[in-house]
Amino acid sequence: MNRRKIILPFILLLISFPSFAEGNDTNDSFNKAKKMLERNVYYDNRETIYCGAKFDAKKNIEAPQGFVTTTYLKRSKKVEWEHVVPAENFGRAFSEWRNGHQECVSGKGKAFKGRKCAEKMNTEYRYMQADMHNLFPAIGAVNALRSNYNFTMLPSVKSDFGSCDMRIDDRKAQPPEGARGTIARTYMYMEQSYSKYKMSKQQRQLMTAWDKQYPVSKWECKRAKRIEKLQGNPNEVVNSRCLSVN
Repeated sequence: MNRRKIILPFILLLISFPSFAEGNDTNDSFNKAKKMLERNVYYDNRETIYCGAKFDAKKNIEAPQGFVTTTYLKRSKKVEWEHVVPAENFGRAFSEWRNGHQECVSGKGKAFKGRKCAEKMNTEYRYMQADMHNLFPAIGAVNALRSNYNFTMLPSVKSDFGSCDMRIDDRKAQPPEGARGTIARTYMYMEQSYSKYKMSKQQRQLMTAWDKQYPVSKWECKRAKRIEKLQGNPNEVVNSRCLSVN
């Protein structure tokens, strides 16, 4: 058989399959990721994702006018780095998170599992946990109350934080409009970049709608490029949307 006739279909087969972006594979330290974000990404745009609160280099929060909280009062004064796609959402794909590991034993001889075990034993998990494309500054109290809840629409629920329209109810959360597009593209990035993470059909439909409804901002584009330079991998979802931004 003619060799060229074999090669051509093979090339066409490769082209027919979508190419998936690679995730973070350069930094597996969550603490290092947080420091890099604060010092090298947000140094000139210190503002939280959900409430638009200002914060300084010492993590002190300047709460926006009308912001209130009745829980986690100490954490409301500091900025924290939030996994927009919760660590549990991808962490449970790892056996160390679900079942533990023979080496996940405390100094007192008690076995443990969950996030601590996955972080201790699995490098792939650590890379996902430290991916800066999925880490955003948030008021500590908001981060705490949001917990690992999935996003949805809660039209009949009132804001838990006064003027910051972050609504949380029945283990679900509705973010303010200004954060929805960024959230959507982060979920899409994580699914595209890591085979361990898949959205539910319902979550994917919501994120697709938010992505279209809330276009990318200039800051979101700049942020993605800064992280790409530090971490080594692009956020192709955001980059593709930024082509139409001046």
